[in-house]
Amino acid sequence: MTAPLPYIDRIADYYAALGYGEPYRWAHSTNVPFAPYEGRLRDARIALVTTAAPYDPAKGDQGPGAPYNGTAKFFEVYSMPMAAPTDTDPDLRIAHIAYDRDHTTATDPRAWFPLPALRTLAAAGEIGSIAPRFHGLPTDRSQRRTIDTYAPDIVARCREDGATGVVLVPNCPVCHQSTALTAQALDAAGIPSIVMGCARDIAEHVGAPRLLFSDFPLGNAAGPPHDAGAQLATLRMALHLLANATAPRTTWQSPQIWPGRPDWKRDYSNAALLSPQEIATRRAAFDTAKRAAPAK
Repeated sequence: MTAPLPYIDRIADYYAALGYGEPYRWAHSTNVPFAPYEGRLRDARIALVTTAAPYDPAKGDQGPGAPYNGTAKFFEVYSMPMAAPTDTDPDLRIAHIAYDRDHTTATDPRAWFPLPALRTLAAAGEIGSIAPRFHGLPTDRSQRRTIDTYAPDIVARCREDGATGVVLVPNCPVCHQSTALTAQALDAAGIPSIVMGCARDIAEHVGAPRLLFSDFPLGNAAGPPHDAGAQLATLRMALHLLANATAPRTTWQSPQIWPGRPDWKRDYSNAALLSPQEIATRRAAFDTAKRAAPAK
């Protein structure tokens, strides 16, 4: 296996090349809360937390391959009922966040929202039940809002649903931070959590109590797209880590290999590969997207 992509350094270099100021200062926790999982996994009631947004046709292009769409962001925690096996799954999109658009097609929501895999494990008796709702966690660069507002809200909703374990699935770099901070709040409240992520350095720097790391392009933390077997195996690994970790900051790495092009680590936000004209074009596009996003 190759070394994980160093997102913190890569992102700092990228935005410096675009002409922005001091690099973003990521959250970092010295003491990470940890709630040991008690009981049997087959009796667990599992909740899902996602950073994906419900599709809203009034908010512009959010389909596969859509460019960054700031208008599709959401700024409050939301909850929606888990679809029954005979219902249509909720339509969640990731067009509002900086997943790897060069190497991720975003054509398979199961790669970032593992409800079908969770259903399969519940039907097989590997877990006891699925919480009645899933919850949306805003992607917010404000660590204070995440810590003071979003995370406590997620904790309260998971507690209302009787969750005994929570799976959190981020997509972009910042939402790896948001889910790690929220996972800390869950564990501090006595609800064991597991982050399924692709940005190992960010989740570990922030201090996720538990992390299942998949060495895939951002946007595929629940498993490679269009591979239900690999997605099921990814979720199963995450739940076994949830139940078996004995200390905070426990990371397991999935042994799965990315099935797409191998140059994704070289390409992601790599300013060294961009011409001055490309850098200027990206700066202009990013500034336009920021202006179009709702103010918060």
